[in-house]
Amino acid sequence: MLDLLITGGRIVDGSGSAGYYGAVGVEGETVRILRGDTASVEAARTIDATDHVVCPGFIDVHAHSGLVILAEPRHEPKVRQGVTTELVGVDGNSYAPYRSHEDFLRFVELNSGLDGNPPLPGRWSTVAEYLQMFDRKVAVNVAYIIGNSPLRIATVGWHDRPPTAAELADMKALLREGMEEGAFGLSTGLDYPPGNYADTDELVELSEVAAGLGGIYHTHVRYRLGDGFLDPFREAIEIGRRSGIPAHITHLYQRANARGGASRLLGLVEDAREEGLDVTFDSYPYIYSGTRLLILFPNWAHDGGPEKVREVLASPEGRERLRREVHPRGISWQDMWLTYFKRPHNQQYEGRSPAEVATMMGKSVVDAMCDLLLDEDLQTSFVTAGGNGNTLPKFVAHPLSMVGSDAVLLGDYPSPRTYGCFPVILAEFVREEKFLSLPEAIRKMTAYPAQRLGIPDRGLLRDGMKADITVFHPGNVKAPATRQEPKQFPIGIEYVIVNGQVVVDRGEHTGVLAGRALRRGRTG
Repeated sequence: MLDLLITGGRIVDGSGSAGYYGAVGVEGETVRILRGDTASVEAARTIDATDHVVCPGFIDVHAHSGLVILAEPRHEPKVRQGVTTELVGVDGNSYAPYRSHEDFLRFVELNSGLDGNPPLPGRWSTVAEYLQMFDRKVAVNVAYIIGNSPLRIATVGWHDRPPTAAELADMKALLREGMEEGAFGLSTGLDYPPGNYADTDELVELSEVAAGLGGIYHTHVRYRLGDGFLDPFREAIEIGRRSGIPAHITHLYQRANARGGASRLLGLVEDAREEGLDVTFDSYPYIYSGTRLLILFPNWAHDGGPEKVREVLASPEGRERLRREVHPRGISWQDMWLTYFKRPHNQQYEGRSPAEVATMMGKSVVDAMCDLLLDEDLQTSFVTAGGNGNTLPKFVAHPLSMVGSDAVLLGDYPSPRTYGCFPVILAEFVREEKFLSLPEAIRKMTAYPAQRLGIPDRGLLRDGMKADITVFHPGNVKAPATRQEPKQFPIGIEYVIVNGQVVVDRGEHTGVLAGRALRRGRTG
């Protein structure tokens, strides 16, 4: 007898094919595809999916859930979008390995405006120990990639200097060990200290280690490099070329203030593929980006770790220099908004722009941000309308693109993509505007990222695959989250099954925590 039988739906299996009508059975954690009459098939539970699409669970290739999900394991903003697997450890900002618990806590503080600083259910130092924190304790599966920031912190420390030969060898050993324990490769966030202190040569050497173990290079590029337009992406491609690693550029889109067009950005990736390089990218379907407020501050202000940041923010000399050097990320100070305030007297600033907050405080924008960061223990986040909406569909629909939400799960006013990334593609990019077909959109969310990461038993609805399944209504699916009301769950995603267990049932979370840590080179 089957544990679960899903009947009557259109099966779109993730391969890009048009789909067919049939039934999907679940035995334990495994999928069985059934064709023909299923009247005689016995199952503990049957779900009628008439008028619905049955497809693999969605895979988010850029998730900031590495700490938040441990504190909020139901993970409702993501699993209710149909997400069943997330890649964490992105942007070079990851949480293992750490040789010193003190350094771990310092990094959590520095990165708290991006990943939060929640109560954690335990302690860890190695990748293996970190991955154990997720098994059967969270709602979705987690794949982990090692950021270069912990590698630098463990060897070079917190300062902006090149590693010695011995320190670089130590970084390589830590990366190798972490990948042998299950990590899927190396990530960088080359706007984020201390990881962005690494130069191209250092990243090539680390990437060679990851490539030798079958990993990928997943990069938020160095946006301030060279011309600030094409040169950041040229560096990413060069790292792939020199090291032989598959290179994945995360959240590729045309910025509103870019110095050239979308076709030139996409042409870089296309030309690299023509050259024979293995390059892919991800995009999200919103003009809004967001991250920790500290990203606005230059490297010299971070050189030495969170204590140095606090010192600079508090000093008159530091403030004077920052007022000259800090600029809005995006179009203007009016086109950003702040979020994630924990102190009651700062709640009045939730969702307001830096310009508006500065006026309320009677200070310059930079002074207002410095004071808020000091008062809020460096954790404030921001969202900005920084993307070019006219060209965004070119990136989302491009055949080399997959979906990475880059969702920040903090504050009262996160980007609406935190709650709506995957359903907005189904509703607007597929159904309403027809920028891409439904089978192709599903492939971008399922089989394509599974193939990219090297997860052999997920991403397709085929006999013997793991039972990660999403059931949605293609005519009703919708993402109601907005800039003003971002915390709204999607409509039309009725069932989400993780490892054979129903986590979302008729649109509501069941409380089941069926997720596990996925480990490179292993199934299950």
